[in-house]
Amino acid sequence: MKYFLMLMLASAAGAQSPAGNPESGKLLFDKDGCYECHGHAGQGGRPGPRIAATSLSIQTLRRYVRRPAGAMPAYTEKVLPDPELRDIYAYLKSLPAAKPSKDIPLLNQLRDQ
Repeated sequence: MKYFLMLMLASAAGAQSPAGNPESGKLLFDKDGCYECHGHAGQGGRPGPRIAATSLSIQTLRRYVRRPAGAMPAYTEKVLPDPELRDIYAYLKSLPAAKPSKDIPLLNQLRDQ
């Protein structure tokens, strides 16, 4: 019985934060054109927001990717299956978060001029 409970808890935890392969996710991020708006390292760009080290849950990301607002095209399950989306999510989570602007020496030099 104790083993069954542990197995159920592990299964529930896995459902909340599905594992993915960050290496595969990087390849898919590039192949599917995500980099065109979000940059090669998820740093964001003119058309797309920063998504590196995203705070979104996989469920929220999935919902947005399937039915986005704004200019982003929809990526249906046929175009981007859930396992591939999980890999992209793992890649985004593996990226370092952006440094605060106060920690970037060049920006401090520009501000102080």
